[in-house]
Amino acid sequence: MEIIEVRPELHLLLLEFGQAYLWKDADGLTLVDSGIATSGAEIAEAFARLGLRTGDLRNLVLTHFHEDHTGGAAEVGTWGDVVVMAHRQEAPVIRGELPAPPPNFTDDERALHRSLGAHLLPAAPPCRVDRELEDGDVIDFAGGAQVIATPGHTDGSIAIHLPGPGILFTGDTVAHVDGQVMPGVFNLDREELLRSFHRLAAVRPQLALVGHGEPIEDAHRGLNAAANLLESNGPR
Repeated sequence: MEIIEVRPELHLLLLEFGQAYLWKDADGLTLVDSGIATSGAEIAEAFARLGLRTGDLRNLVLTHFHEDHTGGAAEVGTWGDVVVMAHRQEAPVIRGELPAPPPNFTDDERALHRSLGAHLLPAAPPCRVDRELEDGDVIDFAGGAQVIATPGHTDGSIAIHLPGPGILFTGDTVAHVDGQVMPGVFNLDREELLRSFHRLAAVRPQLALVGHGEPIEDAHRGLNAAANLLESNGPR
């Protein structure tokens, strides 16, 4: 595991598979996503290496139900007075009440999924969801974090916008691969995902924190360049 300081109050946790983000406020910690089912120990180690206590975790925000984002949630959610949050449409899957619908893979995506070993990931254990989020909700961290519904990757995917510092957690609606900003893959509905991608570009963030890949500095420029390229190429 690697810990990267993005800002003094913000760290990127590069886990065995996938990544999560840790935000530090004076009165507690917020974790965005939780890696795969074996990631709890890695996240606890990250807290220790940063001189933080797992019992100070206050919020666990899950951007969508995929196992590389919710796998560690059941364990992390037991660390203290933690409020586990996800969009209303994701909550039944995260709780284990409904099966997870599979992505509508393109042929290329199916090959990529296998090459990454994503088909071998352990299932996410069922996890409670204490607060079901909706578009426009505000979460109490970083001075007020705004929920943006971004359907397409999954029906209830969300992004989290921090207006004060100009930071956007994109979930898997945006990827950043080899320096290229692009829409995410392995989607339920690619056309819907592209609409959500354009919505995030319109937020004009200074920094975008993606579900997979390095943070995007000068994110307004990068997201808009990618959105304009999508427009010029037309739907695919």
